[in-house]
Amino acid sequence: MDVKLFREGGIAVFQVTGEINIGTSQELLKIFEKESSGKIVVDLEKVNYIDSSGLAALVEMLKTVKSRSGGLGLAGLSDKVRSLFEITKLDKLFPIYTNRARALAEMK
Repeated sequence: MDVKLFREGGIAVFQVTGEINIGTSQELLKIFEKESSGKIVVDLEKVNYIDSSGLAALVEMLKTVKSRSGGLGLAGLSDKVRSLFEITKLDKLFPIYTNRARALAEMK
């Protein structure tokens, strides 16, 4: 997994590439802990696999952001990853956007 962190219009963007799994989810959380932005987009366009520990890491990130009165959106989910969010009903918990540009526009 590779994570690039940058800002667009005051919103922190985590661009994740690879897999978010038991071996990488803690790394994602460590990178996230360093970010104090109120609004965050996690761009999953280049993520091809997420396991239960990856889902748990994203839920933990969402809880942390909400506790700071911020917002966290997911963008660019592949059909396979989106299906996992739908099966687990996490698509009801997270705002999900078709791509990063739409997430940034709607989260402003």
